[in-house]
Amino acid sequence: METDCNPMELSGVSGFEEAAELNGFEGTDMKDMRLEAEAVVNDVLFAVNTMFVSKTLRCADDVAYINVETRERNRYCLELTEAGLRVVGYAFDQVDDHLQTPYHETVYSLLDTLSPAYREAFGNALLQRLEALKREGQS
Repeated sequence: METDCNPMELSGVSGFEEAAELNGFEGTDMKDMRLEAEAVVNDVLFAVNTMFVSKTLRCADDVAYINVETRERNRYCLELTEAGLRVVGYAFDQVDDHLQTPYHETVYSLLDTLSPAYREAFGNALLQRLEALKREGQS
């Protein structure tokens, strides 16, 4: 099951778009991968044990690194670039240059492949949001 939708997106603007507007580069092609990485973390933090942008590995305009521990207690270091997200290490702040893992267009797709517990948490959050919308529509 590949999910490219975030149940939390149903109610507003993504963190990256907000940050872009605040930093004055709305409407330009410039992307700061650290801002993008922070938005990624905020979108899925509800469904993993821990997730944060690496403070050890360098972030630049074209790359950022995110550490994630799934609910199964597996740790990964993720690389975020224009190509997408991919696993680059199996420990926090670890980059294995010989690791050849596929890129995923979204964090949802990547976590869906790594963590059955993420998939369950995502589905439950989506269901709760849909039930809340249904209740709002009935009142």
